[in-house]
Amino acid sequence: MKMETGKLIKELRVKKGLTQEDLAERTELSARTIQRIENGEVDPRAYTLQMIAKALDVDFSLFVEETNDDKKDQEVNHNTWLGFLHLSGLLPLFFPSLILWRQRKNKTKDMIHHFHAVLSMQVCILGISLGGLWVYWKVNQLTPFMIGLLIGALVSIFNAINVMNGKAFINPFVKSEEKSLKR
Repeated sequence: MKMETGKLIKELRVKKGLTQEDLAERTELSARTIQRIENGEVDPRAYTLQMIAKALDVDFSLFVEETNDDKKDQEVNHNTWLGFLHLSGLLPLFFPSLILWRQRKNKTKDMIHHFHAVLSMQVCILGISLGGLWVYWKVNQLTPFMIGLLIGALVSIFNAINVMNGKAFINPFVKSEEKSLKR
């Protein structure tokens, strides 16, 4: 909890023209609890802060301080999902990538940029694979098809590892923006 949370609650309460008793009624807390929170005597639980935020008609995130560890955890989480997206490009099948993108597009930073990169790589792998199948059909040689799939799989794995480590991905069709580790 922010050290100033109690002061912030008091300031918001006064701006709304509420007494501690009024806020207590709206939150189903005791006036004494409100007083102790405002004086910084107690560290309220998240649920209590949510009730206070709702009663004061403010966003709950106003009372929650995001620490550097939280930011690092969130960045690692984003990088993990982006890595999974790149791994979904192992084969030229669009459905796994599309499903993952639809589930995480509003929750993971830069998801659309990486989704475009994965799709363009999958289209490229698909083209190489179809060309390899054409060679197989014409001259009965499966090697170009297998090499195309192998290169696509290796690039997908390499990109997934790089993205999970916060580095740039490789894609000749989409410009990679290397993530700064200084955030």
